[in-house]
Amino acid sequence: MDSVRTCVACRKRASRAELLRVVLHDDRLIADDRAVLPGRGAWVHPTAQCLERAVSRGAFPRALKVSGKPDTGPLENRLKTLMDN
Repeated sequence: MDSVRTCVACRKRASRAELLRVVLHDDRLIADDRAVLPGRGAWVHPTAQCLERAVSRGAFPRALKVSGKPDTGPLENRLKTLMDN
């Protein structure tokens, strides 16, 4: 049974397979495709809409329990790659 997680942007519950885990690494948000990277993770639907909503609402720093504004560039680039394929 796949565990259920909540998207930090839209707050909808979904299986881990439908969501992308995001972790903070060197003050940059990166996609954890295999959900194996260490540290706290935040889950988001791999869509531009949910990513933009999470960034504009400050959902990632809150979910990851960090202060400041992490760099979302690496994550946005990764999502563009996913959506192009």
